Amino acid sequence: MITGIAHVNLTVPPGTLEQAFLFYGTTLGFTSVPVPVLQKDTLAWFDITPHGQQIHIAFGTPNDPKSSRHPCFKVGSLEDLKALQERIVEHFERQDAASPLEVDRPGEQNSGAKGVEYPKRFFARDYAGNRLEFSL
Repeated sequence: MITGIAHVNLTVPPGTLEQAFLFYGTTLGFTSVPVPVLQKDTLAWFDITPHGQQIHIAFGTPNDPKSSRHPCFKVGSLEDLKALQERIVEHFERQDAASPLEVDRPGEQNSGAKGVEYPKRFFARDYAGNRLEFSL
């Protein structure tokens, strides 16, 4: 039986692991974990929960800039969701090499599909164009 997500692998352009550590480690607050020794400079792994769920960042071909492929990160409360959105907006506005390319702003309609069946959520695109969803 499937009980959750072990990991989601996202691709970024070669040579941008430093930006991955800034965005996923600092902005989103994920914990960096060791990768296999032979893949040390080609992967970045992050724990997103204390129960083994992870995000893996690997070098890959450029993504379609408007691809709908994405992981969805579950957030514990509406307050946490709002705080995370603000943090991502702040990083977006800094416009450094690790800044997200897009983010739904607080108080505006999110960029995902509409409908009452969707919980509170917002979307962003990391510095490499990967679409990310954050939801209650």
